[in-house]
Amino acid sequence: MQQRTIGPFTVSAIGLGAMPVSMNNDNELPDRADAIATVHAALDAGVTFIDTADIYAPSWDQMGHNERIVRDALASWDGDTSGILVGTKGGITRTAEKDFGRDGSLGYLRSAVQRSMENLGVEVIDFYQYHRPDRWMVYGEIMQNLKTLQDEGLVRALGISNASVEEIAIAEQVLGAGNLVSVQNQFSPRHPGSFGELQYCDAHGIAFLPWSPLGGTGGGGRSVGDRFGVFREIGEAHSVSAQQVVLAWELSLSPRVVPIPGARRAASITDSARAADLVLDADELARCTAAVGLEV
Repeated sequence: MQQRTIGPFTVSAIGLGAMPVSMNNDNELPDRADAIATVHAALDAGVTFIDTADIYAPSWDQMGHNERIVRDALASWDGDTSGILVGTKGGITRTAEKDFGRDGSLGYLRSAVQRSMENLGVEVIDFYQYHRPDRWMVYGEIMQNLKTLQDEGLVRALGISNASVEEIAIAEQVLGAGNLVSVQNQFSPRHPGSFGELQYCDAHGIAFLPWSPLGGTGGGGRSVGDRFGVFREIGEAHSVSAQQVVLAWELSLSPRVVPIPGARRAASITDSARAADLVLDADELARCTAAVGLEV
């Protein structure tokens, strides 16, 4: 599979968004064996980057559910896992009183990292991303908290998620030159609003990780070829799925792009992984871009 970089790490051009096996928009979860089989299918297909987060869980009192599935899948896979990068995220809270709050304080983030280390079965987090801005705090102060965790040796590489261009620039300034390795934002034909952030990352040498790159877990990904017929038409010309065409188009936008399609079935990630080897010509790519309404 084609390779790309996230900071110091070389990874497959297509990653796995592991979230859907623990939570998704239509609340249909696979059993644990099938969830692990989905991760195994990704690894078998050459995927070497898995995205997870502490909040990916069926309910507030099962925090870490997805991280533990990823841990157990890696432990039970019969291949070499030394080159697999697992990235997790923190900064969103879940409690009985308020599902999906925010906390960017140093104390909370340190405890979240420590819990993620336990869930993943590691002594240090290789790749940690701040999940979503805590609007009650100054963003630069949150970035300083992340840097403190890095200085303490709890995490190796740092990224941010759901960030604006301004927040990316703040993170770069606080973390230091070259120390912000990624931005993970929603980006797909259905949600192209982070194209400016993608272009900023391309210009500044930062990996851009589109989440829900096919349009989401509630049917958006399954219907992308119906909503945007050009992807289906090009897929039919190449005898591949519309989803593969979407991912191949996103890869063409910048060598910094590493899409992380979510999957709850083995067949889904097996199909998505093939997008890394799909070659579209300039006219096909231009048609895709025009259909989404972007100007490159």
